[in-house]
Amino acid sequence: MGQLAVGDKAPDFSVETVPTGGFTLSEALAQPGCKGVIVYFYPKASTPGCTKEACDFRDSFEPLKAAGYTVIGLSPDKLSALEKFANNHALSFPLGSDPDKTVAVDYGAWGEKKNYGRMFLGLIRSTIVVGAGGLVTHAFYNVKATGHVERLKNVLSLSVKA
Repeated sequence: MGQLAVGDKAPDFSVETVPTGGFTLSEALAQPGCKGVIVYFYPKASTPGCTKEACDFRDSFEPLKAAGYTVIGLSPDKLSALEKFANNHALSFPLGSDPDKTVAVDYGAWGEKKNYGRMFLGLIRSTIVVGAGGLVTHAFYNVKATGHVERLKNVLSLSVKA
């Protein structure tokens, strides 16, 4: 499957998570007051870029939650690595394990990447916002870890740059 675009139906998914045990997109969207679910894909827990991005989501979690958004981070990591990552950085949102990359493929977050001139398959740092009815309201691919969450908040009208 290719990358998702605004207006596409987001594939429903269920994954094992830490610390909550499990997460299902359709169930999260059905929660009272839920305006949307922010699904972000990152390559590997505890690496510098992924740590920066996760901590930015952690630091913005309360404003996102107050605006009606749920956040979930997904990576191919095992649950044990995610648990250590969450504990080391006091992450306050679920981290889901997608070891067979099924969700990443369905969301277009798994594909060809280029690094130092070499092409390879890997996880594409991406953020998809799924709104009412399971429709994609925003889709960002190949995002930079630094500053991405602040830009996302601006797009969602949750903060204004001075």
